[in-house]
Amino acid sequence: MKISKLLVASAVASSFLLGGVASVAEKAKNAGLVAIPESKTELLKLTDPNGTITPEKVELGKKLFFEPRLSKSSIISCNTCHNLGLGGVDGVPAAVGHQWTANPHHLNSPTVYNAVFFAAQFWDGRSPHLEDQAQGPMQAAPEMASPKSLVEERINSIPAYVEAFQKAYGKDVKVNFETITSTIGIFERTLVTPSRFDDFLNGKKDALTEAEKEGLATFIDKGCVSCHTGIALGGTMQPFEVAAKYKFANVGDFKGDANGLVKTPTLRNITETAPYFHNGAIWSLADAVKEMGSIQLGIKISDEEAAKIVTFFGALEGRKPAIAYPQLPQSTLKTPKPDFN
Repeated sequence: MKISKLLVASAVASSFLLGGVASVAEKAKNAGLVAIPESKTELLKLTDPNGTITPEKVELGKKLFFEPRLSKSSIISCNTCHNLGLGGVDGVPAAVGHQWTANPHHLNSPTVYNAVFFAAQFWDGRSPHLEDQAQGPMQAAPEMASPKSLVEERINSIPAYVEAFQKAYGKDVKVNFETITSTIGIFERTLVTPSRFDDFLNGKKDALTEAEKEGLATFIDKGCVSCHTGIALGGTMQPFEVAAKYKFANVGDFKGDANGLVKTPTLRNITETAPYFHNGAIWSLADAVKEMGSIQLGIKISDEEAAKIVTFFGALEGRKPAIAYPQLPQSTLKTPKPDFN
């Protein structure tokens, strides 16, 4: 009799727990949160809709991503501001570029991980995709400060690079600025980091702890998903300072795009990408959560609620692709020399 009661109680408890798991996962899906697909085929439909990714292009794009000679000084690479060993960011409030110049608008470097899922690139959303985005920092005076002609001359002066482009694109390839930058974008399309959160939405019931599930539910209930939604948990253009003034609005002069919209940063790997906000003015993730509640949702998020949400954010720490630092081909006498002016 006692055994029967224990079995019944155990079954009820199991049913309750399974129902709880299902309800939180369904709640997340119903709120617009989307998992990174487990299937490589399904993932490629999202990351490579035009079929541009090949092993040769990815390897070449990786070398170019780490290539400091793409900058005027030959010191700064894409990885300088989007450090793949630091969550895809540089860990400072405002990006620092040519001649040790801080970004004149005091803009923080967003992560390059999972940027392939963003609807728009840059804080003002001015670029539609990664291949186009790669052209901006290279030419910007406060960043890499390289005109198109210098980038092309540097790469074409190095035979090993020309050969790599021919191997990736064919003998008739024109190694110009657009081909160089689009190849970097192709590499960046592979920088996807599935997490335990994705495992949970994909059906692995024990992928999240009970505290993380509670944090996820709090995240949804508070309305954070109104901006941090979709597969990127961000990446779309949204109004800023909807309900109140951002307390660090005077740090820098960035006001968003022509309509005052700002790209919502991804929450994937958010625990690794401090400082926060477009101007990198907040270092505490809990403080960032509370500030967003005030300025975007018009609500007060308590310390306890913020802590729960931050606990959930830990489940968004993704599995990074294995990337070995590449050995770059040597310069020649024809390679333009570093220029610090």
